[in-house]
Amino acid sequence: MPALRLIYRLNNERALRRERVLRDRSNPLEMYNESELLERFRFDRATIFEIVGALTPQLQHVTERNGALSPYQQVLIALRFFASGSFQNSLGDMVNVHRTTACRAIRRVSLALMRIMGRYQDFYFKSGLPGIIGCIDGTHVRIQAPSQDEYLFVNRKGYHSINVQLVCTNDMQIIDLVSKWPGSTHDARILRESALHREFEEGRVTGLLLGDSGYPLKRWLMTPVIAPRTPQERRYNFKQASTRSIIERCIGVLKRRFHCLHSEMRMHPERVCVVIAACVVLHNICVEKRMPLPRQVAVLDQPEEVENPVALNQETSDSLELVIVSFARSCLRARH
Repeated sequence: MPALRLIYRLNNERALRRERVLRDRSNPLEMYNESELLERFRFDRATIFEIVGALTPQLQHVTERNGALSPYQQVLIALRFFASGSFQNSLGDMVNVHRTTACRAIRRVSLALMRIMGRYQDFYFKSGLPGIIGCIDGTHVRIQAPSQDEYLFVNRKGYHSINVQLVCTNDMQIIDLVSKWPGSTHDARILRESALHREFEEGRVTGLLLGDSGYPLKRWLMTPVIAPRTPQERRYNFKQASTRSIIERCIGVLKRRFHCLHSEMRMHPERVCVVIAACVVLHNICVEKRMPLPRQVAVLDQPEEVENPVALNQETSDSLELVIVSFARSCLRARH
């Protein structure tokens, strides 16, 4: 009798067990034209092939057993997630894979992009500006409430987020990124604890950064004058805010191009930080390749506090440098 019961149970388990099905996987590159690829993946066909070629050594599986995803399938799944922020079920349906497979593909591609970050970042020589090497600001990326230390991730606006520090140049290339701090962390602390701060303080980097009033004034970081009283101070504030608006526009372009940063990400905070780094690398590739913005995100919001933003070009840089020198001299005369 015990043997019969065992045979009966094994037969029942085998009958109820779901058979493994390997579905035919579609190839989105064969389904869409160039404009549709830009809308859905933010890159044209040639650039997608270039990205796949750069990541193939890290994404290629050792064996093709069990229908392993090819590098281009993994990249397309990840690009679609970055561009849309869709649920992973929908991403899996795009190439006929399971949700967990899509999740692993996004993770693998994000880590691979983060490892090649230095290839698409040239920290100090992109802008070609005398004195000013970039503008700094922070932005919040909304996340789902984490299970551990939930209170640390609630920012001043009342939602859970990762506080991200960015530095960009005049052409919106992001040249420095810090994406590891919970939303409740102040911008000044993120800067103080960063490698960027150490390099400036130790003199390994020369030049000026422009930041808002949330950052401390330093010899290498110019911030607005609080409550300006003289014409020189008001002129300095206008020039400083006009030039600094480039970082706000850069953040707007980044979030609108990769919508996963604009919507709520339902991942562990550590994984969110990796996705942010991957999106920054892809943003720099877009800037380098002059990828156009999709139609639905072509109109960007201008910063509220700047009525007439001034581009961070040679003339603006020289004008701002004269204003800074004039302001410093007036301060010295008032002190003596």
